[in-house]
Amino acid sequence: MSEKAGYSFFQNVEKSFDKAAKFTSWDSGILQQIKQCNSVYQMRFPIKRESGEIVTLEAYRVQHSHHKTPCKGGIRFSLAVNQDEVMALAALMTYKCAIVNVPFGGAKGGIKISPRDYTPYELEKITRRYTAELIKKNFIGPGTDVPAPDYGTGEREMAWIQDTYVAMHPGEIDAQGCVTGKPVSQGGVRGRTEATGLGVFYGLTEICNMHTLMDKIGLPLGVKGKRICIQGLGNVGYHSALFFQQAGAVIVGIAEYEGAIKNYNGLDVEQVWAHRKKTGSILGFPGAENFEKSADALEMECDILIPAALENVINAGNANRIKAKIVGEAANGPLTPEADDILNPKGILIVPDMYLNAGGVTVSYFEWLKNLSHVRYGRLEKRFTENMNHHIVDMVENLTGKKISPVERDFIIHGADEVDLVRSGLEETMIMATREIVDVWQKTPAIPDLRTAAYVVAINKVATSYAELGIFP
Repeated sequence: MSEKAGYSFFQNVEKSFDKAAKFTSWDSGILQQIKQCNSVYQMRFPIKRESGEIVTLEAYRVQHSHHKTPCKGGIRFSLAVNQDEVMALAALMTYKCAIVNVPFGGAKGGIKISPRDYTPYELEKITRRYTAELIKKNFIGPGTDVPAPDYGTGEREMAWIQDTYVAMHPGEIDAQGCVTGKPVSQGGVRGRTEATGLGVFYGLTEICNMHTLMDKIGLPLGVKGKRICIQGLGNVGYHSALFFQQAGAVIVGIAEYEGAIKNYNGLDVEQVWAHRKKTGSILGFPGAENFEKSADALEMECDILIPAALENVINAGNANRIKAKIVGEAANGPLTPEADDILNPKGILIVPDMYLNAGGVTVSYFEWLKNLSHVRYGRLEKRFTENMNHHIVDMVENLTGKKISPVERDFIIHGADEVDLVRSGLEETMIMATREIVDVWQKTPAIPDLRTAAYVVAINKVATSYAELGIFP
């Protein structure tokens, strides 16, 4: 297991859990059951590469909790994958789902490879073999365990997983629901690609609209004009930055593994993305200044710092140098407990990963529901809504004798498409989760920070589920 500041990733999660458990009244036996991983599946399997070489790969699937089923969690392809990491991410999924009221138990999976080292044909063989291994042990299925994309995977890999599962379960009517994050043509849902980044935007926007929190850290209300630094320009970081930019925030810093850039007048996210695509690096972007090291961007002057890459990037070694007023954890576990202990006394507001990056699993839940219902969102009511709105607009124009502009008319008449409904559901989810966590924090002064408050909310919901099942009399 990799160690950071004396703790493994899973031990970091356990430490945060124990810190919050003190503010609940549940029996210690219940707390132990919630904290532990229920099932850990470690596997090794061979594949033949196009060169003829046979390699043996290491892979995992962890089901952390069965208080609700199916279990839910992404699959990552990374050389950093190990049992400790997968266990920690599975635990975070349990708490994340509980906080945002998504009725899943937490799970996670991973294969210890670098996708860049394999051809698409080899990646397909690896993905399908991994799926077959999961099927053998009943670790996948629409009512059992539903994977999703994560670091190093995407729609393509999810389509391969679904196809493998369907082929091995002929006639299973809900087979499409065995995995989420699929292409729309294969049963995916519109709005899934940007869901995690959009969820980060909705969550932090709600935080920035709360008088008590903004007064506490000395920032004005709202997102507009706030200076934001993003670490990681992958799917989550890119979409987070894009939505903040569109809302009037100023993206002053962007960091990637090859380096980091800054411009206090603002960086255009789409232009930076295009520059990286063209040159292979964000470095040298016109008008921007390069940092000496990528990690230096974390320490720049800004209002909101959004680490959207990998875990433990802010730790005991650099936490003292963080200057942001708000740290929004878009990645999983980007701060160590030691970093929390340094930043919280400084008055820096840490918005925890365990709910802030829940946009992905929330929209995955919507996709799963779509697969079980076998109907696209909006299909039944879109035209009815548009016809009704059209009628109302005509009546208003007739009664007032005034004409509504074509742009306003189109806006009012528009019936909700699938992506509109998905985004609306995601916004409602993130706003309500934010308010619930802040409410618990403010009503219990002894709770030291938002992360602990989020864990308290999660523990209470999971423990209540166990109690209502009659598992704990």
